[in-house]
Amino acid sequence: MTPEHLPIEQYDAQLAEKVSRLTTMMTPFAAPEVEVFRSPVSHYRMRAEFRLWHDGDDIYHIIFDQQTRERIRVDQFPAASELINQLMPKMIAAIRDNNTLRHKLFQIDYLSTMSQQIVISLLYHRKLDEVWQQAASKLRDALRAQGFDVQLIGRATKTKICLDRDYVDERLPVAGREMIYRQVENSFTQPNAAMNIQMLEWALKATEGSRGDLLELYCGNGNFSLALARNFRRVLATEIAKPSVASAQFNIEANQIDNVQIIRMAAEEFTQAMNGARSFNRLQGIDLQSYECETIFVDPPRSGLDDETVKMVQAYPRILYISCNPQTLCDNLQTLAQTHDITRLALFDQFPYTHHMECSVLLTRKA
Repeated sequence: MTPEHLPIEQYDAQLAEKVSRLTTMMTPFAAPEVEVFRSPVSHYRMRAEFRLWHDGDDIYHIIFDQQTRERIRVDQFPAASELINQLMPKMIAAIRDNNTLRHKLFQIDYLSTMSQQIVISLLYHRKLDEVWQQAASKLRDALRAQGFDVQLIGRATKTKICLDRDYVDERLPVAGREMIYRQVENSFTQPNAAMNIQMLEWALKATEGSRGDLLELYCGNGNFSLALARNFRRVLATEIAKPSVASAQFNIEANQIDNVQIIRMAAEEFTQAMNGARSFNRLQGIDLQSYECETIFVDPPRSGLDDETVKMVQAYPRILYISCNPQTLCDNLQTLAQTHDITRLALFDQFPYTHHMECSVLLTRKA
């Protein structure tokens, strides 16, 4: 039995365990009581990846038990969005008897949105050709005729065939405003849209009444940058992945936001620029000295912040830190807590029925 298949009635007990675990981890840093944000108990994942199992004439989605590596057939997946669940059997039915689409297909990835758009990627261990493209186009058209706003993509070694486009445009209600976020296939997006809304609204409340500008590292497609822009004079944000930067630029225009500047740089590179260790052509025309950033926002990968970036972050009066790995957050807090106090602590149950948890702290410089 996989974490995603635990009975729903176990949700409260598992969430309570996470709260207890996070509280214990944060005790050395004199953190306040945890603010807890619950996930929907089903249909919370906006994206899902399944291997395809070929069993004689039959094929079906499978997942692997994380502990035993046992293969589990999946015809419906309660953790995934309702849209993904609607399309799973339709994809199998369309592919099962179509050898062009079926031959050496080993995986199907789904990226859906609350706005009812979806990208479906078919992954192959063979070369894709024009015959495949014609068959995939017929499948796409058949799904659209049934009312699905679907994009189909074929992937193989060094090959990506995009029939129309490789993205969806999500629309999220955030603190009274609809936010538009372009999400590109195979790029990072927040997996739990309902929790993402709660994270954005919590961050907005945590930064109410902010002065000056906001600096954000690891901004992705601008998920937080654009929502938080209303609380600051200007936002300067960095991101290294080209598709995410392109999405962020689109999202700035789509949301008609005029006070956000995106720089394509790694956080480590930006730290070097701020410290005067290196100069970058990508910063030409950007007057870093004109920014009065009293707040810095970081949402790093699971590895957390590197040592130099931690030191750079310490220079800011307020630090908003969202973490998908509380252990590396605690590692960083060993340094940050020397100069800052934790004034708010939140747990966002981004990954129900798993050991993983997302959390956030607001740190304020010690008096």
